[in-house]
Amino acid sequence: MDAIKILGSLLSSGALSKGGSSGDILGSLVGAALGGSQGQPTQGGGSLGDLLGSVLGGGAGQGSASSGGLGDLLGGLLGGGKTASSGGGLGDLLGSVLGGSKGSASAPTDAKGLEDLLGIGKSGGGLGGLLGGALAKYGQVNNPDVPTPSANDHSMLPQGVNPQEASMQAELMIKAMINAAKSDGNFDESEQEKILSKLGDVSQDEIDFIRKEFAAPLDVQGFANSVPRGMEHQVYAISLAAINLDENSEAQYLGELASALRIDANEANQIHAQLGAPKIFA
Repeated sequence: MDAIKILGSLLSSGALSKGGSSGDILGSLVGAALGGSQGQPTQGGGSLGDLLGSVLGGGAGQGSASSGGLGDLLGGLLGGGKTASSGGGLGDLLGSVLGGSKGSASAPTDAKGLEDLLGIGKSGGGLGGLLGGALAKYGQVNNPDVPTPSANDHSMLPQGVNPQEASMQAELMIKAMINAAKSDGNFDESEQEKILSKLGDVSQDEIDFIRKEFAAPLDVQGFANSVPRGMEHQVYAISLAAINLDENSEAQYLGELASALRIDANEANQIHAQLGAPKIFA
């Protein structure tokens, strides 16, 4: 199973984003990750930005989003973006982020806080490097003009990243997003099939993994216990990107998750502010 590819698929398609505020949050998270990791050298040589540009048709890092740079290319990959609630969708939002803006007009973000949250500038690139590598791999798998990487091909990951650790982190992020999607109590079969239909080129083993996670009971404390020390804030942030915060049950889930991850109210509110999300903790 290729957890890194699956993570890239879920991020790029917005399959686990419920629209509205969650689309803005996902766009801010992914856009900041890509904007901060473009210059990172990859394990296969060259920079992550060059790799993404090659996968998406060239032009990585050249010019602004409005003049054919990486932002426009990512917007194309994301199909025009239909998850954000305003401003033209996730694709346009990513374009503006990578072109110099750090979030959507309707959901201002804390750029420095996002960089710290994603570990941008740290060795290996932190979560930002993983998200960028995951999107690059998804692009390679689904672009007929470039060789399809195997599950064991980690050339798109930043230098200094342990491939096994990155795969574990990707699997953890997938589980976090699926758990968050369950939190409103309306995660029925039709919604599950809709998500599966957006995954792109996946194997039966990968479909079986996703279905298993869909069917698993929601165990907040058990999931939190599986999160390695130091990843608590990142797991909370990716969970927030899969929640629209229009139901009390979703806010309650985030409260339970924060508590289980040992994140206090002030820290949680800081993460919400960094991602341009409504604060829900007193």
